[in-house]
Amino acid sequence: MAVTQEMVEVWRGPVLESRHAGIAVICNADGEVIESWGDPDTVILPRSSVKMIQALPLITSGAADAKGLTEEQIALSCASHQGAPIHTKRVGAWLNDLGLSENDLICGPQTPWDIPTRNAQIKAESGKCRIHNNCSGKHCGFLTLTQHLGAGPDYVDPDHPVQKAALDAFETVTGETSPGFGIDGCSAPNFATTLRGLGRAMGYFAGAREEGDRMERAAFRLAKAMRSYPDLVAGEGRACTELMRAAKGKVTIKTGAEGVFTAILPEQGLGVALKITDGATRASECAIAALLVKLGALDANDPLVKKRLNPDVPNFAGINTGEIKPAAGFPA
Repeated sequence: MAVTQEMVEVWRGPVLESRHAGIAVICNADGEVIESWGDPDTVILPRSSVKMIQALPLITSGAADAKGLTEEQIALSCASHQGAPIHTKRVGAWLNDLGLSENDLICGPQTPWDIPTRNAQIKAESGKCRIHNNCSGKHCGFLTLTQHLGAGPDYVDPDHPVQKAALDAFETVTGETSPGFGIDGCSAPNFATTLRGLGRAMGYFAGAREEGDRMERAAFRLAKAMRSYPDLVAGEGRACTELMRAAKGKVTIKTGAEGVFTAILPEQGLGVALKITDGATRASECAIAALLVKLGALDANDPLVKKRLNPDVPNFAGINTGEIKPAAGFPA
């Protein structure tokens, strides 16, 4: 079993009701671990927290520039979006620019997370669609690269040139040979790495400069696009969007399923990687907020930060029954 550290506590009145443990690392731009909690050599699936890595070949191949992609589209290629109109209109337009349709997306149909959009679909008795899939922006990026490479339509096959390019980029920035992969919710392979490797990758992005080599320029461009358009990366009410807004453009933040978060701090040249071992989102949001407060990237008193760092636990009558907060000693 991996060595973990308790990171988040859930209190109900005076009783400590639940605990969440995890693993986290902070790496510098040289890939060195400068601080860690738990065993940084634990292998995980980073899930959607690495969409900026999966998008690296979109930039380094020249596909993005050949298609004239905007900064908004580049941000959307890294998104786990809500399926709100701000997202789906852009995805639809992108597919149209490629001469493609929803049927060319392999991400699968999904009910939108955006509540007004979901309710409108229910009232209209319309079914789920692929454009509303939270990964449809990433898949538009995959399709753009597929066209640029002249490759076949099954772009999520691990042996497809798009996924081979993604794996090469992944292993380059993590500094590790991936031990394998799982199939993600959107049907694309999700390559495994250690927390150390994931932190090293975020450190690489943090140290990337606009005047660097081809890979550095791509990493700089992707992280900057995400910071510039936090509403496209996730959506209203989501932790990634709200915490990036609270950071006022100083941090790129990305969540992944099963309790994963990554963060890129270019001004400090630091990258953060975090995994809550039981996969709880409430805990991963609290823990990433705590780490970014520790690093001075977030203000603990900002309402958008407190919402994740130390939220109340109301019941159905609106009575506050307790709180969620970082565990004692984390992050020391």
